[in-house]
Amino acid sequence: MAGGMARVTHVLETSLYVADLDRSQAFYERLFGFPPFLRDARMCALGVPGAQVLLLFRRGGSAAPSPAPGGGIIPAHDGIGTLHLCFAIPEDSLEAWQRRLTAEGIAVESRVAWPSGSVSLYFRDPDGHSLEVATPRLWPNYGRGEAP
Repeated sequence: MAGGMARVTHVLETSLYVADLDRSQAFYERLFGFPPFLRDARMCALGVPGAQVLLLFRRGGSAAPSPAPGGGIIPAHDGIGTLHLCFAIPEDSLEAWQRRLTAEGIAVESRVAWPSGSVSLYFRDPDGHSLEVATPRLWPNYGRGEAP
């Protein structure tokens, strides 16, 4: 792109809205090993590989604007219902993920072998959100080698 053009490099933050912040934080830390970056009464920010952040918001906790630590206001937001997130995994870790979910007592709701050669495992978090781990080739921009 020519200099000065507005562009995006990647998704930085993704949000889920949860009933019990402590329970959800513990789930994502335990299952995925995501380290906490920030925690307060309304939200928790967890580090995801690839310079990404998973934000867990207590449902209703951000329904009003919030003051930002450095000044300014974070606009109100909230969400209801079951949402979906997919995490990229290396191809050679698919069976390890299957074993990990079983060991954690988490039911695999579906295993999908895609025409592209990618495989996905679908399961639920404590709030019923649909989570997926998927091997490369699920999408054209998700390479043929290891997960980014």
